[in-house]
Amino acid sequence: MENIILGLLMLQSRTIYELRKRINNGLNLMYSCSMGSIQAAIKKLLKNGLISVNETKQNGKLKKIYSITDNGKNFFNAWLNSPIDNATAKNPELSKIYFLGFTEKETRIKLIENYISELKEVRFNLEKICDEGQKLSSENKNNDIFYFQLQTATYGCDLIKFNIDWYNKLLKRIKE
Repeated sequence: MENIILGLLMLQSRTIYELRKRINNGLNLMYSCSMGSIQAAIKKLLKNGLISVNETKQNGKLKKIYSITDNGKNFFNAWLNSPIDNATAKNPELSKIYFLGFTEKETRIKLIENYISELKEVRFNLEKICDEGQKLSSENKNNDIFYFQLQTATYGCDLIKFNIDWYNKLLKRIKE
């Protein structure tokens, strides 16, 4: 979570609510986030001097805006330039499928149908992001940061499509 926050702060300073909104809108395939997990990561990053906070008042309310420090940029770049670790690519939901034989057939069907519906909703939202990104990519042809963000969203669309297809095949086999 810390590296995701650092990366978002590399793009621009943000409040904790803006961080959560951005993570939930496009990065949630990589990380699930609760306000508590973001707050814990923010606390750790502040403690380690990787980010700073500027408190301002807007409309009578205290607003904390977080920014990345030079140490944070160095830390983020070191992480970014380290090898990609395939051992962290896990799908915890597969453990539920592994043990699904302990449930009744009707329960299995309902669980998988509900999951497929959720996946379709995620795919719909990701496709909107990809469509918007495709429109913007023609304007930002030389922007490497934007290009790789769009590729990540495209990966998410493709992965969700694969999962939908896989779960539909599983559902068909269960119903037979």
